[in-house]
Amino acid sequence: MSYLITRILLGFFALFPLSTVHFLGGLVGRALFWFPNQIRQATRINVAHCFADYTAAQQTQFVRNSLIETAKAIAETGPLWLWPSARCLQLVTRISGLKQLQTALRAGQGAIIAAPHMGAWELIGLYCSTFHPMTILYRPPKVARLDSLMRHSRERLGAKLVATEIKGIRALYDALGAGELIGILPDQDPGFGQGQFAPFFGIPANTMVLLSRLAIKTKAPVFFAYAERLPHGQGYHLHFVQQEIAQTDLATSVQLVNQAVEACVRSAPEQYQWGYKRFKTRPEGEQGFY
Repeated sequence: MSYLITRILLGFFALFPLSTVHFLGGLVGRALFWFPNQIRQATRINVAHCFADYTAAQQTQFVRNSLIETAKAIAETGPLWLWPSARCLQLVTRISGLKQLQTALRAGQGAIIAAPHMGAWELIGLYCSTFHPMTILYRPPKVARLDSLMRHSRERLGAKLVATEIKGIRALYDALGAGELIGILPDQDPGFGQGQFAPFFGIPANTMVLLSRLAIKTKAPVFFAYAERLPHGQGYHLHFVQQEIAQTDLATSVQLVNQAVEACVRSAPEQYQWGYKRFKTRPEGEQGFY
């Protein structure tokens, strides 16, 4: 999608209150369900594998609801990127686990925020950067002109974005060494040969090792975080759940990462980004899913 079209869509959705944004996103999600498209195909495949115990009717309903939530996530990017900061923060109506996070930060070791792709995950970094210095690892967009807009939107409350490269990874270690927060997305497929396979909903999933290495080396506490989307545009419930993943061996730690992500997903399963090809990389010799 070109920069101009993306910018127009972001600006369009930013014109409306959140309830209208979610209503419009719901309409788009219903269209995604009825008309053939790659997001629907990936969602159907993921749901069929991860919820194999569901009946066909239950899986179909789940796919429909998931596409609606996915479209809401896309639509709400406009407000979260373009609204004034104070207006975005007003969308947070409830928070769980914040005291534990703040207590951990006072210990001086910093903390790691692992935010899966579920709910309004863009909101996690915005909120956390209001109360503590924060460095966030991000993957620059394929459309180069979007990079400056993305960085401005995510950094406008004080966060610092670093790209997924050696320099950026070093910045994460430096930030933890200074007692700061860092943010990382724990549920992306890092590509063939760049991760380790660990179960996710019972299926081997190529999983990043960076989060585990950061936790093992620095001993910084890890909090899995997500912004649960409340019904009827009522805002978001932020969740911070501390999980111990700093094990002596990397393989066990990676397994714990996926278990923690799965626990988050099961709390609001339809709000997870099931349209992402999470199982694209398969173990050698295994047939592809998509």
